[in-house]
Amino acid sequence: MSYRIDSSFVSENQDARVQILVLHYTENSFERALELLTKKAHGVSAHYLIPEQAAEMSQPFPVYQLVPEHGCAYHAGVSFWQGARLLNASSVGIEMANLGFAHEDQGLPLMARRWIPYPEAQFQAVGALAREIAARYQIAPHRVVGHSDIAPQRKIDPGPLFSWERLYREFGVGAWPDEDTVAFYTRHFPYSDDIRALQGKLAAYGYEAAQDGRFNEAMQKVVAAFQIHFRPARYDGALDIETAAILDALLEKYRNAQRPELNITS
Repeated sequence: MSYRIDSSFVSENQDARVQILVLHYTENSFERALELLTKKAHGVSAHYLIPEQAAEMSQPFPVYQLVPEHGCAYHAGVSFWQGARLLNASSVGIEMANLGFAHEDQGLPLMARRWIPYPEAQFQAVGALAREIAARYQIAPHRVVGHSDIAPQRKIDPGPLFSWERLYREFGVGAWPDEDTVAFYTRHFPYSDDIRALQGKLAAYGYEAAQDGRFNEAMQKVVAAFQIHFRPARYDGALDIETAAILDALLEKYRNAQRPELNITS
């Protein structure tokens, strides 16, 4: 028997498969990363791999597509963002060839590690690609994230030297807090050691954060991931007024949080 597809009726209840854009660094050289991300034995992949530099400076910067965007690449692993888990099926992954930090610093605290910078040409290629992907699928700013955001207990990429602020300002991609809003919360509603409230706000933005009012190692890693993304000047995972104010500003700007009313003495 034969059949004919009739597409004259279109449901209003649908959305793009791609909801999230995830940025990574490879922890390896481009050559090694290419092998890991393409050979079946390794079991990992990404939609795009961007090398440190172009072979010919006069040519357009090379971007290697390893998996078509409609396919599922294995880049996110055990992950969580805004209530969704196992994000491979709903995301596009971009891997940037970058070692992360000096190998000798593996056991050091994050703030003591020597991080590897991203070459300018590579950053420009990432920004242009991310802008096209975000526009193609109408990815919300708060759904452009790093691997450390969606898996803070085990990942720290793309690290503190990837500039999310520049990605936002130069390419219009991703989220970034407004300075005046941060200043407002810093002045009028500073963090007051309410860990449970801060956990709730981290969860409201998208992070997987326990709601138990305890500041333990797992919570510190979540805070450090947030700081790596939004406050890269200091990412020690310590709770402080500036971190909380940035979080409040992001919730107001992107997650429809209502600004609290000032009292007469504020």
